Amino acid sequence: MARVAGVDLPRNKQARIGLTYIFGIGNPRALRILKAANVDPLKKIQDLGEDEVNRIRQIIEQEGNVEGDLRKDVSMHIKRLIDIQSYRGIRHRRSLPVRGQRTHTNARTRKGPRKGTVAGKKKATAKT
Repeated sequence: MARVAGVDLPRNKQARIGLTYIFGIGNPRALRILKAANVDPLKKIQDLGEDEVNRIRQIIEQEGNVEGDLRKDVSMHIKRLIDIQSYRGIRHRRSLPVRGQRTHTNARTRKGPRKGTVAGKKKATAKT
């Protein structure tokens, strides 16, 4: 099993698809890496030789942040926005959509499940 950047790549996937399992590598970047490493993108991961895997590993290390480093950078950027109290930082702190989406309806993924009516609240009784 090929292990690149701390991630076990799936054996029976094509190389271009298998590389996308690494955080920070999408389809275009995977194809660029494979082209630079001189590896056929349609070749299965299990069919890659050790030298091909090493070339891919070297190119990923040269190109920049993936996995843990990239996750750390993203979290630091969000923390900076929160610290300077920018609009986006406030939205992150309140767990609301950051990029201008409406929240009157929708946004349930970001806001979480609906909060129903309070269960212990008593209704006003009519005067007799």
